[in-house]
Order: sequence, then C-alpha cells, then structure tokens
Amino acid sequence: MSEELMTIRQMCDTFEVTPRTLRFYEARELIFPQRRGQHRLYDRRDRARLTLILRGKRFGFSLEQIRQLLELYAHGSSNSTQIAATIEVGRARLSDMEQQFAELSEAIADLKTQISDAEIRLAAASHEQPTG
Repeated sequence: MSEELMTIRQMCDTFEVTPRTLRFYEARELIFPQRRGQHRLYDRRDRARLTLILRGKRFGFSLEQIRQLLELYAHGSSNSTQIAATIEVGRARLSDMEQQFAELSEAIADLKTQISDAEIRLAAASHEQPTG
C-alpha cells in the first residue's frame, strides 16, 4: 500500500471515525474513495476533505453547508471564492454559537441560584424540625 492511499481501516484509525461514517460521507458524495474490488482506497484529497468535514461538523455546520464549501474548491487556484464563502458561513455560525453561549451561561447562573436557594431552604427546614 503506497503512502498516497489509505484503506478504510487506516482512515478510521487516523481520523477516529467508524467505517459507517466513511460510507455515509461517501453516500452523501462528500468523499470519493477509489474502488478496487471490494476495497475502498482513500487518497490525499479524501483525507483533506474528511478533515474539513469533521472540522465543519465540530463547528456545527450542516452537511449541506460543508458540501457547498467543498464544491467551491478548485485545484491550482487561489480559492478566494471558497475562502470568502467559508469566512461568511464561519462568521454566521460564530454569531449563533456566541448567542447560544450567552443563553447557556445565563441558564447555568440561574440553575446555580436555584440550587443554592433550595439548599438554604432545606437547611432551614432541617433546623426547624424538632429532634426527638
């Protein structure tokens, strides 16, 4: 096996994904492994695309958004269209994430207050009960 091509097992081990995940991305036409009999072989392009897919998923992009960004890539060009689109989608996602973070931070603070208030009430109630 050349260093240029990786088997499905090597891809799974390298990227910590399952064969099912790779087949799913292949079915969605996000990666395009070579077929040799029953074997799938992944080249450098597939590895780069999988890296971007996994990063996009981590950031919360939809598979359709990821597909659109990947389709803008043109080998041998400056890819300024892809970069500009990535910045635009990235900024929108960052804004959403910051809003979610603010909402989550507020919910965490509120829950901490509720727990603290309940602990105080419980402590007060235990002091009011007669022993005996």
